[in-house]
Formats: sequence, structure tokens, C-alpha cells
Amino acid sequence: MIMADDVGYECFSAYGSKEFSTPRLDALAAKGIRFDHCHSTPLCTPSRVNLMTGKSNVFNYVNFGVFPKGEPTFANHFQAQGYATAVAGKWQLLTTQGGISPEEAGFEHHCVWNIPGTERRRYWEPSLMHDGKVINHGKEKYGSTIIADYLIDFIKTNKDKPFLAYYPMNLPHSPFDPTPRSANRKNKNEKHNFIDMVAYMDHCVGRMEDTLIELGLRENTLIIFTADNGTSSSLTIDFFGTEHKGGKGYTHDHGTKVPLILNLPGRIKAGQVNKDLICFSDLFPTIVEAADLPARKINQGDGWSFWSQCLGKEGKKREWIYGYYFPRPFSKQFDRKYSHWEVAWARNKLYKLYRDGRFFDVIKDVREEKPLGNRSELSTIRKSLQAALDKYPDKGGMIDYDRVNGVRKTAKAKKK
Repeated sequence: MIMADDVGYECFSAYGSKEFSTPRLDALAAKGIRFDHCHSTPLCTPSRVNLMTGKSNVFNYVNFGVFPKGEPTFANHFQAQGYATAVAGKWQLLTTQGGISPEEAGFEHHCVWNIPGTERRRYWEPSLMHDGKVINHGKEKYGSTIIADYLIDFIKTNKDKPFLAYYPMNLPHSPFDPTPRSANRKNKNEKHNFIDMVAYMDHCVGRMEDTLIELGLRENTLIIFTADNGTSSSLTIDFFGTEHKGGKGYTHDHGTKVPLILNLPGRIKAGQVNKDLICFSDLFPTIVEAADLPARKINQGDGWSFWSQCLGKEGKKREWIYGYYFPRPFSKQFDRKYSHWEVAWARNKLYKLYRDGRFFDVIKDVREEKPLGNRSELSTIRKSLQAALDKYPDKGGMIDYDRVNGVRKTAKAKKK
């Protein structure tokens, strides 16, 4: 499973972009299935927790950079079934405030950045933890190359047994610097460098597939590609002739709508484009079903497997998906982005209702700037989305509200 960092659907030629070149991902989509309505959370840690546990953040999110201790992950499940497991890339799930290590999360092997002991350098002259040992690499070493090399070695070592490789990439998160394949290694233009970083990300994906082909494993290996959230808001992308401003950190579509591509030769029919609603909670049960493993009972899990859709069947379709966002509960002040106040929403493909009553047409008003109010002609839709919201608690189940700056201390969780 591959998850890129800070890159929305608008940055992929498979989704119609003309500014970016992603030929390896284009080929995976053309020979597999592309989902057009996949939604993550708007930010890094929340999406990682959501994906790895198969449940919405309202049930188990603790704080930025912290994985909820004791929550089982998809890697724990695969490891228990005899799979060799590895993670390589960005961790960001363990701080001095809590969290878990890759080993606790079910990964026997790891090469990760953003874990206690590593320094801030993720690209050139990177600081990475290799199986428990921090290595500060030289100036000419590039972190994303080292990480890809590590996973390739893992695949080669475990070619004769079932394996799970989780690849939460560093790319193409800021800082926007030239890559080893950039024509100008001294370029300071962030947009140009970001385009190069997306191209290098695609190159790394291609290296993974080439390794599988070389080892004769391609026909029996599922490749999944997605991203943790939208593109950085410092970047504006030309997308179908319009200016598409990155939405990372925001709860509208530019912050949550991400690519999702699955490819498994001989099982997933080529050329499929699916319009079903998908959320990150769905990935855990989907990969379990795809691997034909025993279903994992997830306490409070709200994910649905979409494996049937991958096989060209109708499957179980979502009428709505739910979202919850409270990335830094203990910030000294709140804003509309990275220190966002607690929000929850339910949405279908056309409309979105927040718990605080804001209601939007997400097609005509993508950036959610024109609330619809209580329009009578939309009352049925609004009621159905409210009913969806009412299925969930009205506050986070693992957040210590006594530490949330005095607000919401008296809030009472809605009984289910």
C-alpha cells in the first residue's frame, strides 16, 4: 500500500492533469481501477490513524503526531496471519507525548523518518531510522531513494512468502526542493520543484512495480496508491483550465479528495473508473478481503470493503461518508486550518452538512463559501445527512477535553 504525502487528485495525469506527468501511475490506473470519490481527512496524522485502524477519527484520535496506543492496525492483522511486514517512509505516529513504534504497529522491519531520534531532514542528507538505528546520511544521499531501496530489498528478501509493504512516502511534501532527476538542482521555484517531486514520486512507484515484475511476483501482488490529504495551500494548480488552490488542512474537497488506484493483474479488470464514495476507513477491510484473510472485527469500525467494486461487481455502495477533524485539540488558539476547531460532517456526492448546521453544494461551491441555509427543496437531503451525523458521537472518544483550553468541557457525548 502506497500513500503519498500532501498531493491531491488534481496533480495526476490519470485524473486529467496537464501540468504533471505520472506515467507509471497512469498505467496502473489504465490497467486497473481508478476511484474518483475517495476522501481522506485534511491532514497527515489524522489520515494515518484513520487508514491504519479502519475507523473514523471521532472514535480514536488523540493528538497530532500520536497514534492511539492499544488500537490494532492492519499490519497487526496481516502479521498475525503469517505475513512478513515492513513500513518505509514517514511515520509521524510517536512523540514524547505518546504513540507507538513501527514494531508495536505490526511492522517487523522499518526505515522511517519523523520518529524520535531522527532530525528534520527528509530529502537531501536525510536522517532516517533503519530498524531501530538512526542513520544520518551524507549530503549526496536522497531520502526518498533510500526509502525505496529499503522496500525493494524487503520485497526481494521475502519473495518466497506472503508480505505486506506499507509505503507512506515522504514525497511530495514540502520543502519543495529539486530531486535527483531534476534538470536544475539549484532551482528555487517551489512550483517547478513540486512538479519534479511528483514525477520522482511516480518514478519510485515504478521502481516498486519493476521489482515485482523482475521477481515474477506482479501477477500475485496488489498495488494500492492513494494520498493522505490535499495539496499544500501554498500551491495553485492549473486543472481543467481553472486555478485549483491546494486545500491541505481544510475540510472542503481540495483538502480531502485524494487519488485512489488499485491494480492486480488477472483479478482487477483493466480500464475501470468507479464513482462510488470511498473513505479511508474502508481501506482496512478492503485489503483484508483482497488477501482472503479472516475478517478482522474492529471495535467501532465504520469501514466497508469495496473489493467487490474492484472486481467489477456492484458491491455495497455508500450513500454518504462521515468526517471528523480536530487535528490539534490542545492548541492555545484555533484557526481554520492546522489548529482547526473540532468539526464533523456527513456528505454525499452533491451536498455536505456539518454538525454545526452549515450546509453546502459541494459541486457548485467546492471551497464551501456559500452556505445553503434551510432551503425547503433540499430538506429531504439535509435530513438524511443529519441522520447520518446522528449515528456518531458528538465529540471525540479519546480526547482529553479537560486540556482543551476551557471550551467544550461541559459538552456531553450524544448517547447512541
